[in-house]
Amino acid sequence: MEAYSGKILPGKPYPLGATWDVEGVNFALFSEHAAAVKLCLFHEVGDTEEYTSVNLTEVTGYIWHVYLPGIKPGQLYGYRVFGRYKPTEGYRFNPHKLLIDPYAKAICGGTAIHEKMLGFCPDRDDRRYPYKKDTRDSAGVVSKCRVIDPVFDWKGDHRPQTPMHKTVIYELHVKGMTYLHPEIPPEERGTYKALASPVMINYFKKLGVTAIELMPIQHYVHDWFVVKKNLTNYWGYNTIGFFAPHAEYSASGQTGEQVEEFKEMVRLLHLAGIEVILDVVYNHTGEGGKLGPSLSFRGIDNLNYYRIDRANSGDYIDYTGTGNTLNMLCAQTLQLVMDSLRYWVTEMHVDGFRFDLASTLARGLYDVGKLSTFLDTIHQDPVISQVKLIAEPWDLGEGGYQVGNFPVLWAEWNGKYRDCVRKFWRGDESQVKELAYRLSGSSDLYEDDGRLPSASINFITAHDGFTLHDLVSYNEKHNLANKEQGNDGESHNLSWNSGEEGRTTDKKIIALREQRKRSFMATLLLSQGVPMISHGDEYGRTQHGNNNVYCQDNETAWFHWDWDEHQKTFFEFTRRMIALRKDHPVTHKRRFFKGRRIRGAGVEDIRWLNTDGTDMTDAQWNTDFIRCMGMLLNGQMMNEVDENGLKRTDEILLLIVNSFWEPIGYTLPLTDRDAQWEVLVDTSQNKIPERPEIRQYLFNMAPRSLLLLRKAVEG
Repeated sequence: MEAYSGKILPGKPYPLGATWDVEGVNFALFSEHAAAVKLCLFHEVGDTEEYTSVNLTEVTGYIWHVYLPGIKPGQLYGYRVFGRYKPTEGYRFNPHKLLIDPYAKAICGGTAIHEKMLGFCPDRDDRRYPYKKDTRDSAGVVSKCRVIDPVFDWKGDHRPQTPMHKTVIYELHVKGMTYLHPEIPPEERGTYKALASPVMINYFKKLGVTAIELMPIQHYVHDWFVVKKNLTNYWGYNTIGFFAPHAEYSASGQTGEQVEEFKEMVRLLHLAGIEVILDVVYNHTGEGGKLGPSLSFRGIDNLNYYRIDRANSGDYIDYTGTGNTLNMLCAQTLQLVMDSLRYWVTEMHVDGFRFDLASTLARGLYDVGKLSTFLDTIHQDPVISQVKLIAEPWDLGEGGYQVGNFPVLWAEWNGKYRDCVRKFWRGDESQVKELAYRLSGSSDLYEDDGRLPSASINFITAHDGFTLHDLVSYNEKHNLANKEQGNDGESHNLSWNSGEEGRTTDKKIIALREQRKRSFMATLLLSQGVPMISHGDEYGRTQHGNNNVYCQDNETAWFHWDWDEHQKTFFEFTRRMIALRKDHPVTHKRRFFKGRRIRGAGVEDIRWLNTDGTDMTDAQWNTDFIRCMGMLLNGQMMNEVDENGLKRTDEILLLIVNSFWEPIGYTLPLTDRDAQWEVLVDTSQNKIPERPEIRQYLFNMAPRSLLLLRKAVEG
């Protein structure tokens, strides 16, 4: 290694990371407990050692900094940090491990955990001290940071700024969505570039979604546990670089151009009116538990970046089930998260975030609290508070299930919606009372705290769990391919296989499954709140019963484009359901219905109807066996205005659901005996009618079906 021959200047402690200013680069790294810090420079991603290094001698407020004139974008770098090594007290400094800058804007190189990255010595013979320092150098196997040029021509990019109540979210995986698409060049499949290709943008527009929610694209690693099984961390919930787009999703490979490619993707999607929401994982990192690798945070300042139980041999406090938890009680860690979020909004132009295991971020010393520092900081931030904020409102710690408890500005993945709708369409008893809340926006969860129906992100399936097709095709998970003896994944799926487990040639079972999928999808798209569709559910994607494909980077998890006739028909049904939702504002009101109670006579804009056409009574709401009810939405009584101040009105719609396994006689509302009702949707039929059909005053409601009627305009 040659001594650094360039000029060395003190530099500045802000901004953190590597910042190019045309003349050179300022490097700044936070570490309160380090004894020394060395900046290492590299020529190539695969270099096994740095060609030169610079000792950082300037320290301001625990931030080590230096300025190197003449350094340009494209320069590869990493850090070696020196200090105490006493894991039982939380000190994990090991200069043999090259470390990734937490503020790196681009990261290139290997993403699979290698033994040389481990900070401890895996010598099984030394059982007296399992934390013995590993002295193997990791430079040849760990990723390298790359200095970037932040300049990008956005060409007048404007955010779509779709109102939340008009939003339809489509959750997808960047690689899996396009990797098998026959019209995308093979070298571009599975990348940011592919996702913004004309064929994909046309697909999103045809389907009708307004926002795509990308599963983790912040740079992540394939953890040691998965690598040892010859698998990969396909989902990406293993972040190591909170500012850097994941390099493996770049069509440019390891050249460092992933930042520009990501920006171009966002620009083109915005041009098409489609928003981009990121699934972000700030609750933990890819360094895992106490025996995991030293990649970045652990080797830079373990005590500040992680929740450490110093009274218990320096173990990590784990609310996430991944081995570690980021320490949001530390001001510098909180700043890291806030700086990262602000960067993705201001520099990368994203439109919002879905926070994985958000309850972890909101924890104080022990409990989840509305007034946690993290939530307060988000609330007052003039940039982050203005984009879409979605919480996964639970974690694995005690008291971590917080559905309905996040403050204003926040929407939530409504797990209660998912569970109730699954139970209802499975045919469980005693579900109509809760279903009424879920269909009307979950006012029991959100109305009393100043939030709106759009605070409820309604979903039936997501990346984690069964696909919609598998929900109606399997009673049990089938996860043996994950090589965990079937012990992984959720066992309580609230699913029903419709009569036979898995694939079948029985035409009656196939027809029933298709009908049940239509009922699920129609329910989702006719509920107040914000619907979220998991990628592939719109045509019936299957994972063959695997409900935890986190490590299946193969055709089990990828989106398929060679659809059979059932899949083509179901896609058309989904597309038309989204269009119908957009055409009828009463299906996605901005505010809750007038009545404080969701049921009862005298509420003019919504009524809940029994099978005889009369209002549901308290006794009926509490009757176990009732599985059929109607929800009348009076669009003429909406009393809302749109973004231009114009009054929003709609027709009178009647939604009827029947989860019973036999037909049930239904009487249309008695007060409307002379009115004609037209059928807009009947999930017992495999298509939405091109022209509305007139439904008789008395009729049989088909089993396991949903019916949407429109009151015909007189004259």
